[in-house]
Amino acid sequence: MSLIASLGALEIGLIFGLVALGVYLSFRIINFPDLTVDGSFPLGGAVAAALIVAGWNPFAATAAAVVAGALAGWLTAWLNVRLRIMQLLASILVMIALYSVNLRIMGKPNVALIDDATVFSLLQFGDLPEHWLKPLVLLAVVVVAKVLIDLFFASETGLAMRATGGNPRMARAQGISTDRLTIAGLALSNGLVALAGALFVQSQGGADISMGIGTIVVGLAAVIIGETILPARSLVVTTLACVLGAVLYRFFIALALNSDFIGLQAQDLNLVTAVLVALALLVPASRRKLAGLRPGARAIPFAVKEAR
Repeated sequence: MSLIASLGALEIGLIFGLVALGVYLSFRIINFPDLTVDGSFPLGGAVAAALIVAGWNPFAATAAAVVAGALAGWLTAWLNVRLRIMQLLASILVMIALYSVNLRIMGKPNVALIDDATVFSLLQFGDLPEHWLKPLVLLAVVVVAKVLIDLFFASETGLAMRATGGNPRMARAQGISTDRLTIAGLALSNGLVALAGALFVQSQGGADISMGIGTIVVGLAAVIIGETILPARSLVVTTLACVLGAVLYRFFIALALNSDFIGLQAQDLNLVTAVLVALALLVPASRRKLAGLRPGARAIPFAVKEAR
């Protein structure tokens, strides 16, 4: 794989590192199966692209995209905690609605940013090539986002949010408003995903209505791969694992599609994704089996197993 292809994989991997952080917050911290990300990712891209084309400063357009994504997450949580709509169904309803909302925002299925300013063009310095500039800018954004998340979840509010996802009954007994924190958690999660969408369209030079398809799968794959290669109980290490998982996922995809001897093509992307996720899910189970077969492991008598 060439240097340009490797830097491209790193660039997309860092963008989806933000998606992985958002998915981790909803699925692991809040314990909320949220499919809204399939709509909030293109929502962030649509808002950023439409505002940049309208003459907005790219940084202001990106900030507006984050707010739009947070509102989408807020709506999903509100449907669940206020109207008592099932978690999965609430997120599906918002995801479906966002498809029409994104079309309304863009006014057409796609918006090009060929000659428009982006956050990357505004941060251009010296003669640094674009294929080096984008990964460096994205790395800085991901590091800042990760550090802020780590600091937030070390605070009193962050610990209360973690308790909300871990044991909501106990959290309510301690006087924690689990409904309010669920809403805040999903807003934060989808705000991160929308930020990724806004950076994605500025990196790729345009927004498309279908660019959010499979975002949740990519996010979950990154989280699973990260937790597999870097298992830890510390939140700081786990958030790092999510970012690393997203980067490795994109490198695996790039390697598979650039391996001519395998014969894979661009239309095989979803197949490669499914295989990678399946392998990532199998690794932890294989580790447990191997640990049980170690010489020092004690065998449990059959009678005891039956009693259990």
